[in-house]
Amino acid sequence: MDLKTLVAQVSSRTMRGIALEVAELIRNGRIPIGTKLPPVRDLAEAFGVSPATISGAWKHLRSFRMVDGGGRTGTWVRGDQTTLRPARYEDFANYGENIVADLRFASPDPELLPDTKYALTQAHQLRNLHSYSRESICSELKNAVAPGWPYAECMFTAVNGGYDGLHTVLQIIVVPGCAVAVEDPTTLRVFDILEKLGARPIGVECDSQGPLPESLRAALGQHPVAFVYQPGSHSITGMRVSPSRLEEMRRLLVGNATMIVELDGLAGLASTPPLTLGSAYPERTVHIRTFSKSLGTDFRLAVLSSSPRFADQIQALRNFREGWTSRLLQSAAATLLTDQGSLHQVALARDTYATRRARLAAALAERGLSVSGQDTLCIWLPVRDQQYALVTLAARGIAVQPGSRFQVAHRPHIRVATSISVEQVALIADALAEAAGTFERPMSSDAH
Repeated sequence: MDLKTLVAQVSSRTMRGIALEVAELIRNGRIPIGTKLPPVRDLAEAFGVSPATISGAWKHLRSFRMVDGGGRTGTWVRGDQTTLRPARYEDFANYGENIVADLRFASPDPELLPDTKYALTQAHQLRNLHSYSRESICSELKNAVAPGWPYAECMFTAVNGGYDGLHTVLQIIVVPGCAVAVEDPTTLRVFDILEKLGARPIGVECDSQGPLPESLRAALGQHPVAFVYQPGSHSITGMRVSPSRLEEMRRLLVGNATMIVELDGLAGLASTPPLTLGSAYPERTVHIRTFSKSLGTDFRLAVLSSSPRFADQIQALRNFREGWTSRLLQSAAATLLTDQGSLHQVALARDTYATRRARLAAALAERGLSVSGQDTLCIWLPVRDQQYALVTLAARGIAVQPGSRFQVAHRPHIRVATSISVEQVALIADALAEAAGTFERPMSSDAH
C-alpha cells in the first residue's frame, strides 16, 4: 500500500491507536485483504514514532489474525475480522451429492441414545431451580458422578460441555506465546482453542500404552504451562494409558509446575474407567468428563474436577459469562446416570459401537490392514499418502477426515468414523485398503 495514503488515513500516533485505526480500515475494505503494508521503518519515520511503536501495533493486529508476516518478508493483510474462527472445526470438505458413505463424524448414533423423557420430567423438581445462586454443581449431579470419579481430593464443577471446560481451564492457564504440551494426535478442537489463546502446541508422541516418556520429557524441557492428554480410551486412536506408563509419567512430572489437563470424552462408552494423575497431583490436575457421546449431543454438559483454589478461578471466569450450567440439564443428566433403564441403554450402545468398529476392523485385517485400539467411535488408519487416500475415497463417494488435522507432527493417516451403521462394509474396506496403498482392486474381465 502507498505509504502516504496510509499515513493520511491514520490520525493516532500511539501503538494502540494505530492498531485500532488500521483495523477499522481493514474491516471497511479500504485496505483490502492481501495488501502488503509498507516497511516498519518507513512507517515509523512517516508517523514520527519509533519502529517499536509500529511493530507493537502490527503485533496487536497479528494476535487477531488480521495481519501476518513480519521481518524481511514484510507484513500483509490476512483477514478483515477481529473475531477468530475455529478453522479446523469449521473446515469440512464439500462432497456435494456424490457422497455414498459419510465417515467424517465420530458422533453418537441418535438411535442408540437413552430416552430423555423421564429424566426431563424429573428435572423440574430440582432444588434451587431458577435461583441465581452460582453453585458450581447441583448436589444431584455431584452425587451421581462422585462414586465413579478416579480420585477423591477434588472439587466438582459442571460446565457446558467438555470443550467449554477445556477452553475455560486453558483461558486461566495460558498466556499468549506460552507452550502447551499435547498428546499427538489429539482432538482438533484442542488445536483451535490453543490457536485462539495464542499458545504454541508441543506434540508428545504416543504408542499403544500412551504418551512416550522420552517425548514427554523433551516437551517438559520446554516448560509448558499445561499438558493435555486423554488418560482413558483415546477418542482418535482408541489406545489406553497403561498403569505402568502412568507411573512413568508421574515420575516425569515431579518438581515442575505444569498443569495436568485430562480429557475423558467417552464416559459411559469405554469398557474400562480412565486412569488419572489426580491422585498424585491433586493441586494441579483438572479432569474433564463429558457425557455428550453417551447421553446425547444436546446434553451440552461435562463435569470437571480440580483443586478448590482452581475451582474458584473457574467460577470467577464463568461469572463474566453464564455464571452456572443449566440446573435442568444437570438434573436430567443425574437421572440418566443413575436410572437403570438409561444405564442399560448406554451399555447396549457401548456394545453396538464396539461391534460396528470390529466389523470394519476385521474386514480391513482381511485386506492386510492392522487396526489397533478399542472403545472409540472411529478407526485411525495409517496410509502411504494422505492426499492420495482422500482423493481415492472421494472418487468412490466415501468421506473421511484427513489425519493431519489431528496432529502436531504430520504422519500420513486418515480418521474413519465407525459409530453410524453402514451398509456394504466389504466395499468400504476395499476402498480404504486401496486408499491406504495396500490393496489392488481386481481387474474386471472387460478391462482390456
